[in-house]
Amino acid sequence: MVKDEALKGKWALVTGSARGIGAKIAETLAGRGANIVVADVMEDVAETTAAAIKQSFGVDTVSYVMNVTSAESVKGVFDDLQKKVSGADILVNNAGITKDNLLLRMEEDAWDAVLGVNLKGAYLCTRQAVRPMLKKRSGRIVNIASIIGMMGNAGQANYAASKGGLIAFTKSIAKEVAERGINVNAVAPGYIRTAMTDALPEDVKAKMMAMIPLGRLGEVEDVANAVSFLCGPESSYITGQVIRICGGMLM
Repeated sequence: MVKDEALKGKWALVTGSARGIGAKIAETLAGRGANIVVADVMEDVAETTAAAIKQSFGVDTVSYVMNVTSAESVKGVFDDLQKKVSGADILVNNAGITKDNLLLRMEEDAWDAVLGVNLKGAYLCTRQAVRPMLKKRSGRIVNIASIIGMMGNAGQANYAASKGGLIAFTKSIAKEVAERGINVNAVAPGYIRTAMTDALPEDVKAKMMAMIPLGRLGEVEDVANAVSFLCGPESSYITGQVIRICGGMLM
C-alpha cells in the first residue's frame, strides 16, 4: 500500500523500468502515491511490472514499449501520455546499457549503442517531457548517471563518456527550465548489488570492497530512495545537482 501521499496525483515516467533499479525506482515512487508509467523495450516484462505495482500500491499504472534511441518511439509515448493524463509530472531517465572494452578493441557500434541509449535517450525523453512541464510551471527530472562519469574507468570509455555527458546535460537543462519551476538533478551510483555483481568471483568482489569506505555494495533501494527524495517536495530548492550513491568511493 501507499506509504505516504507526497506524490499523490503525479504521473512518473521511468525509462528502463521493467526490472532492476528502474523497477525499484518505480515502486518507491508508487509508495509515495505517484501513478507510474513503465517504459521499456521489454513489453511483457513491463506489463507485468506495471500490474504488480498497481496491485501492491493501489496507484494507476500504464506500460509502454519505448525505444529511447528512437525519436519516433519516444514522441509516440509522450504524445499518448499527454492525451491521457496531460503528460508526465516526473521523468526519471534510467535506461542504460554497457558494452565494455578497451579503446583499441572497442568497435564503433559499441560506442554508438552506449551513447545512443545512455545520452541520446535522455535527450529525446527530456525534450518531450519538458513541454507539458513548462506549461504547468512544475516538474521533476532525475537522470541516472554514474560515478564512472566523474572518475572514469579503464575499459569503459563509452560508458564514462555517456554518463559524464549526462551530468553536463543535467546541469545545462536545470539552468534552462529553473524559472518555470522544473527541478533537474542526477544521481550517480557506484557499485550496486545486482545479480551481475553477485556472480562476480570473490577476488573481484574483494577488490571492489577495498575501494568503498563503507565496506559494502549499495542496494537498489539506496538509489531509489535518492531518486524519491529528488522527486518529492523536500527537495524543492535543489536543482542542477549530482548526488553520489557510492558508499564514499568517490569523495
